[in-house]
Amino acid sequence: MLELPERVRPFVAPATAPRPVVVEGGYRGPERRAHPAAATAAGGAPWLALMLDEIDYGMLLLGEGDLVLHANHAARAELDDEHPLFLRAGELLARRAQDAALLQDALLAARRGLRRLLALGTPQASSAVAVVPLAARAGAVPQATLLLLGKRRVCERLSVQGFARSHALTATETRVLEGLCQGLDPREVAAAHGVGLATVRSQIGSIRAKTGAQSIRELVRRVAVLPPMVSSLRVVS
Repeated sequence: MLELPERVRPFVAPATAPRPVVVEGGYRGPERRAHPAAATAAGGAPWLALMLDEIDYGMLLLGEGDLVLHANHAARAELDDEHPLFLRAGELLARRAQDAALLQDALLAARRGLRRLLALGTPQASSAVAVVPLAARAGAVPQATLLLLGKRRVCERLSVQGFARSHALTATETRVLEGLCQGLDPREVAAAHGVGLATVRSQIGSIRAKTGAQSIRELVRRVAVLPPMVSSLRVVS
C-alpha cells in the first residue's frame, strides 16, 4: 500500500476531457501544479483522518485541480492489483484507457455539481465508484470531489465474525453464516463444508434461534447493514 506523500500531483484537471495517456501501465490526464493545501491536508485534521480510517468504505478526497488530498485506509487497501484504479506516488490512475475517460468525464461533471455512478473494469470484474461533488454551501460551486469505492462483497468477514461473537455463535455456526452471507444456499454450504444438508439446516436453525432472525434473508440483511468498521488489527500504511 502506498502512503500519500506531502505533495501529490493531480489526477486530471482539463477544461475539456482529453484523451488519456499511458503512464507506465496506468492512464491519467494532463499534469497540473500541486495545490498548497495538499501539504497540510492530512496534518490539519488528524482526528478527521483517523475517523475516516475506521470506516470500511474506500473514500478519496480530490481538491482543486482534482488533486488527491486524502485517501482513507480502506481506499488504500481497496486500490490493489484487482481494482481498476490505483494510487502511484499519490496520483490516482486507471489501468484501462476506457476507465480513465469515464473518470475524467465524471470529474468534469462533478465541477458542475453533478453526481455520477461509474462501473469500471471488465464485466467479469466490475467495480463501482461514486463521484460526488462537494460544495461549502447549497448552490455554491463545488470545490472538492469525493470518490466512494463500492464494496466487493455484501458482507465483510469482519462484520460476520463480530455479529457471530455478539450472539455467541459457535465456530461452526460462524462458518455457516459466512457461507450464507457469501450468497451460498444451504446445499452449497453443506457441500463446501463436507457435511450433510440436514446438519447445515440444523445449524441454521440454531443461528436463527440465537439471533432472533425469522429467515435466512433477514439474517443476511442484518449482517449487511452493520456499521462498516475496519479491523483494529489492520496494518497501518
